[in-house]
Amino acid sequence: MLGKLYAKWMYAWETALTTRDENRVERPLEWGFEHLADFGGDEFDAKVKRGEMTGLQAMLALNARIVANPHAFLDYKTPTDFRIEQRFPELYPTNVRPETLEQEREWKRMAEVGELRRVPYLRFTSAVRTPYPENDVVNARWYEEPQAGIREQGLGIRKPKQAMIVMPQWNADAFSHNVLCEMFNKFGIAALRLSKPYHDVRRPAELERSDYAVSANVGRTIAACRQAVADIRCCIDWLESQGYEQIGVLGTSLGSAYAFIAAAMDARIRVCAFNHASTQFGDVVWTGQSTRHVKAAFEHAGLTQDDVREMFAGVSPMTYMEDFAETGEVLTHSSAMKPRMDGALNISEREYSLKRRVLVVHATYDLTFIEKYSLEVLRNFRERGVDFVSKVLPCGHYTTGEWPYKYLDGWFLGSFVWGSFKRLREAAAVKR
Repeated sequence: MLGKLYAKWMYAWETALTTRDENRVERPLEWGFEHLADFGGDEFDAKVKRGEMTGLQAMLALNARIVANPHAFLDYKTPTDFRIEQRFPELYPTNVRPETLEQEREWKRMAEVGELRRVPYLRFTSAVRTPYPENDVVNARWYEEPQAGIREQGLGIRKPKQAMIVMPQWNADAFSHNVLCEMFNKFGIAALRLSKPYHDVRRPAELERSDYAVSANVGRTIAACRQAVADIRCCIDWLESQGYEQIGVLGTSLGSAYAFIAAAMDARIRVCAFNHASTQFGDVVWTGQSTRHVKAAFEHAGLTQDDVREMFAGVSPMTYMEDFAETGEVLTHSSAMKPRMDGALNISEREYSLKRRVLVVHATYDLTFIEKYSLEVLRNFRERGVDFVSKVLPCGHYTTGEWPYKYLDGWFLGSFVWGSFKRLREAAAVKR
């Protein structure tokens, strides 16, 4: 009886949190082939216009092309304009609640009167371009660990420089997950808090929310994932140029999907923390409370859940399970691990073998990443021998950010990252 009452209370609380924002906009279905022009989008668009294929058939065929050759789709060229800029922190809220807007005004006031200090941000031009110039300048707040590179006390060896790349949830404001980065600093780990495509400073002026990251424009949604994956890997390139040797990634919700695909493509990522996870991008869109307005657009266009699942196959974690398992098997010298443009790995100069460490956090009463899809992730990891830890929150997706669950979630994430990097340090020490 108590369990049923708790579940009823939790579902009601979760629903209240997902419905309090009134600026979610249902936009009509658009195929968005122009956003994938360099990977056949123009070709399929022409076939649709000539009546040779329906829009759905063309989008499914384009996704099949991505799935057949994911490296070709996700390959990138490292930018040459990495730079650190000192900027005032800004909130960039995605809701119009009075208390949030007041908070934003207060931060701006503090900057104007000199009560706020500038902080460092890594900035560079994204390797994947979009029609939105502001979105194409990557932004990552930089939390440099001040004692990186010191010698481990009592070991007589140099402590390897370690860093985490952190990607918050969909529609996160610019302050979300900053506390995690500060915590990692205390562990001796640097952090880049990466703004996802179309989020905070990268959000086009016409938007109140980060809608273009996930919307009824299918091609743009797929392209946003492609850009996010490239941005993560470019951040790794920059970290390596700064001497960082051991790198991990933490993603929450949508950030978790982006982080997973980046790790599947890039064996340099040795620690993964997935804060809410699912297998199929389309299933989350169809069943999740936070994407109900996107689902409505698809329903009004006559699409089914099966259609939506298949037309997002190219950006679904399930598509990359085998790649993720393979890139997690062997750790080599970081400079030798960057995938070549043909997708193969250069595994010369191998230093030691160590499986990637993975954390999956899911919530029992999640109405956005339905629990059964999170359990599918765990089952697939077991089948492929992935070295993972599973943690379960007794709450939902949005309630993860509420007291007391946010502290439990922080403990899961923090203790896992600390322990995983400790193991990496020890493995490096043994080798040396």
